[in-house]
Amino acid sequence: MTRSRSLSTLIAVLTMAVAFLVAPPPPPAAAAVTFTSTGVNQSGGNCLEVPGGSTTSGTQLRAGTCGSGAGQSFGFTQVAGTTDTYTIGADASGQCVDVHGASTADNATIIQWSCHNGANQQWRLVPVTVSGTDKTFNLVSVASGKCVAPSGGSSAADTGLVQLPCGTANGRVWRLPGFTGGGMSPRTFTNPISQRGPDPWLTYHDGYYYLATTTWNSTITMRKASTLAGLATATDQVIFNLTRPNGAGTMWAPEFHLLDGPNGKRWYFYYTAGREPYDLGTQRIHVLESAGLDPMGPYSFKADLLDPSQDNTWELDPSILQLNGKLYLLGTFYNGSQPMFIRPLSNPWTASGTRRVLSTPTYSWETVGGAVNEGAEVLQRGGKTFIIYSASHCSTPDYKLGMLTYNGGDPLSSSSWVKSPNPVFQRSNANGVYGPGHNGFFKSPDGTEDWMVYHANSSAGGGCDMNRSTRAQKFTWNADGTPNFGTPVALGTPLTSPSGE
Repeated sequence: MTRSRSLSTLIAVLTMAVAFLVAPPPPPAAAAVTFTSTGVNQSGGNCLEVPGGSTTSGTQLRAGTCGSGAGQSFGFTQVAGTTDTYTIGADASGQCVDVHGASTADNATIIQWSCHNGANQQWRLVPVTVSGTDKTFNLVSVASGKCVAPSGGSSAADTGLVQLPCGTANGRVWRLPGFTGGGMSPRTFTNPISQRGPDPWLTYHDGYYYLATTTWNSTITMRKASTLAGLATATDQVIFNLTRPNGAGTMWAPEFHLLDGPNGKRWYFYYTAGREPYDLGTQRIHVLESAGLDPMGPYSFKADLLDPSQDNTWELDPSILQLNGKLYLLGTFYNGSQPMFIRPLSNPWTASGTRRVLSTPTYSWETVGGAVNEGAEVLQRGGKTFIIYSASHCSTPDYKLGMLTYNGGDPLSSSSWVKSPNPVFQRSNANGVYGPGHNGFFKSPDGTEDWMVYHANSSAGGGCDMNRSTRAQKFTWNADGTPNFGTPVALGTPLTSPSGE
């Protein structure tokens, strides 16, 4: 027995040894990516610099005339577990680029300090596209979310560096010619971001995207995610159940706006619902109020937002216009055709006057399948105010977007608005996008980009049902200050995610 047990033990030991010799060794841990580079400011052409190559802790960095001194050479070391975040060490001193006092305030100075790997010494390299060059970034403080820039956005040499809100102008962009890629690639997403998502409304707030769409039942739902791509797999959460008297069902065309109320800022959630389930003739606009500053609530029913003198026709597609210090409700109603209306509000849930016709469908492209102007959405930039609206009937592939431009005067008067003679966004047969419309607008997380959200069908035979999907894409601006929405992109096309994700 003893000899047998010894033989068994020897065989087991030899087997383990052979296995050890044959098995490949475990892969080495991924090393942190490092590179050395100067930093060239894209506004003034000056370089990131420790003045005079100083070794004194607390020295403020500056944008100095580019040269070859050690004070302009920096080592970038990737923070473990990240793909776009680095510490930045000054080669001349061995100290790290730091936000003084870990401040989150505008104009806090950028200094060098003994390296400690704190959040105020960690910097996200956020790619910024600059025509004619490459390797251009915002240097974004992990601690504050603000960007390294010359004080006051100055382009002058020897300007001290501070942190300021991020952007693509006024010295916020730096070229890092020594950047090696660092394993970093732009975050992307593909449409749709909700497979069954007609009438979408999307907002970025406090680190998350929030999306609500038509449910066509007695629930109001919302989904949230930290990335645009994440919305596609996020769960729709019920945030309110409809009961009489605020509409018994068929909830659609939701929007939520952060507005001033008697208790400070609150989210006001506007939606359309019938007084009876699936009774289209009783569709009216209603509003909820949040208890705090979370877009997902909790909410309580606030009011039926009815017209004080013309509550004899259905009203749909609520939206909010803030202009010249006043508040207005936008929507659509039926009077033989389907025009848009505007109504003054005394607060987010109370009308202070009756509705006025804002726009009537008159162009041929507004009357395909039915004369319709609906889904009014406000877009404001550079002192200009636009209303982007949906035209023609949603049952056709020619549902599209038109535009009104405010030209001054009383916003309640249709003469204060000029209608563009051509649509501004429409179907793309080549990309397989039909009936794009009922849109909204949102900003990228860093506030530097403008984005639109909209629904569309994937076939010319699609109609006004729950199969319309939610899509998002970035848009730009024309030289005359008008928006340029481009062409709706095909489903599945990789798109660079909003800046600042």
